[in-house]
Amino acid sequence: MHLTGPRLFMPRWLEGARPDIILALLLGFSLIAAACGDSSNDKSGGSASPVARQEPKHVTFMAGFKAQANLPFVGVYVAQEKGFFRDQNLSVDIRHAQAAEHLQLLLAGEVQFATANGAQVIQRNTQNLPLVSIALIGQKSEQGFIVGANSGINTIADWAGKKFGYKGTVPVEFLAIAKANGLNPNRVNQVRVGFDPRVLSEGQVDILAVFVSNEPGQLDRIGYATRLFDPSDYGIPALGLTYVTTPDVIAKDPEVVARFTKAALKGIEYADANRTEALDIVMKYAPQENREQQKFMLETELARAKSDNGFGSQTRAQWQALNDTLEEFGVLDKKADVSKVFSEQFPSSIMRNAKVVWP
Repeated sequence: MHLTGPRLFMPRWLEGARPDIILALLLGFSLIAAACGDSSNDKSGGSASPVARQEPKHVTFMAGFKAQANLPFVGVYVAQEKGFFRDQNLSVDIRHAQAAEHLQLLLAGEVQFATANGAQVIQRNTQNLPLVSIALIGQKSEQGFIVGANSGINTIADWAGKKFGYKGTVPVEFLAIAKANGLNPNRVNQVRVGFDPRVLSEGQVDILAVFVSNEPGQLDRIGYATRLFDPSDYGIPALGLTYVTTPDVIAKDPEVVARFTKAALKGIEYADANRTEALDIVMKYAPQENREQQKFMLETELARAKSDNGFGSQTRAQWQALNDTLEEFGVLDKKADVSKVFSEQFPSSIMRNAKVVWP
């Protein structure tokens, strides 16, 4: 047997050794070197970022209500089940509020991320309870007003003399939509009715304040057709649900905030593109809920979350317009500093910064 090819450096202790032994030793050395240098199993591509090498960061997300297909909830459910949080080296504990305690726990530092609607964010800030919206999911108001499809109530002017039912307090959107259409709200009989939408189908009220993605679907399932008056169609500035955290969480670890936001928004994007699978995931978290109702909620909220800049975008103009409306109708205790109620940093870095890419 003869060795051919380029002459290789050979240690003195191998000189005179049998060729087959030399080949075996060289082959063994090459395998060891390949194993030591192989980075094919390193998903970071051999130059792992700190996110990839650190221990997973544990955070808690508390949804503002029971498990259901509110879109910010869905984004987190999907991110958990599809491994998007894991890709961001996060370990996320998902919890649900039982009695609106989520914001108190967030402000107390026991929870790092939660949900709140735009008006809540501004109101809490005027009460020296700092919440920061890190991604605006509901680009339109959660609030709407429905009437029976055959009620003959076709315009806002037709509300005069009718009975209007609301849940806890009269929504600011009701006052704003009345003003925008030249209707004195005192000409509408306003009554508190609770949370059962059948007060409309049973004729106890003529107009009902609703969550757009909820009660209309419930009434449709019992065969009662409705007509929706959407504040957004009348130019009323109102915002839906957001992902919120606190200034302390952002100051302590802005990278974790960015990673959470990135994974949750990817969860929403995935839900939009894979709606049946997303609904399956929702039902895993909310097995007692009606699947058709959850489908109605998911599809309605996806439609109301679209923006020209993708999911989660928010601007100062949006927040300022909402703040002005809340001030106009006496909802706020004092003037809010709009610059403190939201941050464009996180969704904008995800959507516009070329250095940030999906895993």
